[in-house]
Amino acid sequence: MPLHHGHPPQYLLIRMKKLASSISKILIEDYGTNEFLKRLADPLWFQSFGCVLGFDWHSSGLTTVVTGVLQRSINLADHGIMIAGGKGKKSLSSRSQIPNLAISASMSDKKIADLLYADKITAKVDNSAVQDCYDLYHHAVFFDERGDWTIIQQGMNSYIKMARRYHWISENINSSFLSEPHSGIICDKIHQDVLDMTDHDSIETQKTTVDLVNGNPRNLISSIKKLQIPKTKTMDDWIFDHNLVNNTDLSYEMPRHLNWNTVKKIYDIQPRNYEEFVTIDGVGPSLIRALALISQLIYGSKTSWEDPVQFSFAHGGKDGVPFPINRNTFDRSIKFLREAIEGGEITGEEKRTALKRLSSNLKIILPGYSQ
Repeated sequence: MPLHHGHPPQYLLIRMKKLASSISKILIEDYGTNEFLKRLADPLWFQSFGCVLGFDWHSSGLTTVVTGVLQRSINLADHGIMIAGGKGKKSLSSRSQIPNLAISASMSDKKIADLLYADKITAKVDNSAVQDCYDLYHHAVFFDERGDWTIIQQGMNSYIKMARRYHWISENINSSFLSEPHSGIICDKIHQDVLDMTDHDSIETQKTTVDLVNGNPRNLISSIKKLQIPKTKTMDDWIFDHNLVNNTDLSYEMPRHLNWNTVKKIYDIQPRNYEEFVTIDGVGPSLIRALALISQLIYGSKTSWEDPVQFSFAHGGKDGVPFPINRNTFDRSIKFLREAIEGGEITGEEKRTALKRLSSNLKIILPGYSQ
């Protein structure tokens, strides 16, 4: 999604808020809050929802504007959904908003604590454990009274002026937030040499990292410093062949500046697993990358350097990539949105306009689709 600046016109926001409230209400009444959260966790459904509301289909602003519109149009009393966070500085407010909203819903201390942990770890993962050169600037938490949640984050790459969106849902989290946890990541561009410590192929490196930080910190610091000394070959040269075509758009060097006090603090804590390691204050992209490189170069552990971004995984593609379109799934998604529009508390003209936008976007997704 191209990075676009500016603000949508007020007349559009007014109509978007009214339509968002109406569609959300009918969906939640018919299918429940859990199903609504599932839909928000689907990047393509979320994109379609924004299009139906009237926002530009191909813009980074769809994420921030649709989230902002939902925050202003749905609430606990009428919809059973609460939303915390937002864009820029507002993204940091989720830590204080979640307890206040949860208390108003009479949620238990355990559920509040779980929400706060999810709020923190998801941002840490997408900023540090997935190193794709997209810096987070949008973070929003959607949750219901049961404590079920969906988190939508967006990062920007200012160099290429592109954005990508990360989607999470609580039901996807089994044993760890560091084990292929996303419900989807959407972006137009696939990068090379992306360190993905959440991928199944990085399990060995996760375990080796924990062993390294729990060992004598002086030995680890000594090893890192030796590998930081410039030689005829850099450590990157051992791992990547940067002469290969399309293998140079991201550059991962061994970090030259690391906080050794953090290394010593981690040793004192003795994390039991990789997730505990990542959550420690002070653990950031540089240390994670340094330990991943050492694990792979010195100990031969397997690490994923594949970009985890996904494309049309919800319904497939007309050319069969990544898999043929499942017409039944596609039809159910269309029916889901169409019924919500037709059953919403909006005028006939507003319904016709929304249905027209839905039809137009279906033709973009699947030319020739006539339902």
